[in-house]
Amino acid sequence: MTGAISHVGAVVVGAGSGQRMGEDKIFLSLVNKPLLAWSVDICQDCELIEQIVIVLSNSNLRLGKELVAKRGWSKVVKVCLGGRRRQDSVWRGLKWLKNCDVVIIHDGARPFLTHDLVHNGLKAVQETGVAAAAVPVKDTIKLADNLMVNQTLERQRLWAVQTPQVFRFDIIVQAHEKVSEDVTDDTSMVEQMGYRVKLYEGSYQNIKITTPEDWTLAEAIAKERGCE
Repeated sequence: MTGAISHVGAVVVGAGSGQRMGEDKIFLSLVNKPLLAWSVDICQDCELIEQIVIVLSNSNLRLGKELVAKRGWSKVVKVCLGGRRRQDSVWRGLKWLKNCDVVIIHDGARPFLTHDLVHNGLKAVQETGVAAAAVPVKDTIKLADNLMVNQTLERQRLWAVQTPQVFRFDIIVQAHEKVSEDVTDDTSMVEQMGYRVKLYEGSYQNIKITTPEDWTLAEAIAKERGCE
């Protein structure tokens, strides 16, 4: 895929149950605004993104629509209901994008999305049609069965993949149409179809809030950024 990026859409996924957090976190206030608003604000402000779909659980649809109006998110074309699995939620979101060449898929539980992460993803996707933010793994990773180590993996080759993940629209649609088994992220689907995924530099601050400990870290990052 070469040439200038034209029509770009974004799907922000926030339909999880929040079981490990102990409560649904997507509308909890992180320092000064709802968790969901951190990433959608960036998408709204990015000049390259033309349309946004927000995917939420049934219990949060009303709150989502109210937040769209309150924050003036003019690019949001739909707040839609998620599915049973994350990949089902993404698929439902994709169906609401129209005239889209490239789509950015981002977890609403990752509040520290930046313009650089978006722009760099849109550059990287032009190489293979699929790109994902990632950071080098800092810890030594061991492969184990029943707490017995089988293998120590080469850390130099290991990356922790984040979102945003960026796709040529036709590729990710094809993947959702053909791959039905459970996957942990969207790039896994296109890998099964033989596409190569281009990694680009993410950020160690681009954390996903899953546990109460993550929330504490997120508050510290937000305050460090002067967002009190």
